[in-house]
Amino acid sequence: MINNIEFSERLRKLLSYYDISAAGIAEILGIQRSTMSHLLSGRNKPSLDVVLKILKHYPEVELYWLINGQGDFPKKVMLTKEASLTPQIATQQKISFDKATVDSQELEIPEKKTATNKQIDRIVIFYTDGTFSHYNSNS
Repeated sequence: MINNIEFSERLRKLLSYYDISAAGIAEILGIQRSTMSHLLSGRNKPSLDVVLKILKHYPEVELYWLINGQGDFPKKVMLTKEASLTPQIATQQKISFDKATVDSQELEIPEKKTATNKQIDRIVIFYTDGTFSHYNSNS
């Protein structure tokens, strides 16, 4: 069960992380300001609709962290087996994709076959602005 006060604290952390006001996030999520005010005060529990809107607009938020405080915020994104970067750090480092390179390291598509003899055909990267890039293994 969701604890209203703890949820409001996590919501405040989200607002602080993105440096956005309660009115600003209400507008982004398409909810009323009063709804956001009630959530921040701990008066109301979040509806499933509000939770899903937060997850849709803020991919760095983990569901379990938002609901019950378990997990990490911001969510860690694995770029390689050895290194992980949060989305905020990744954008600050201006990772560029030029002929399948990431920060001067080749983006290699593994040639290893899976247990079902399948090979990777392409990788698709989706950006927050709705655009995407794709890389084929044969190009």
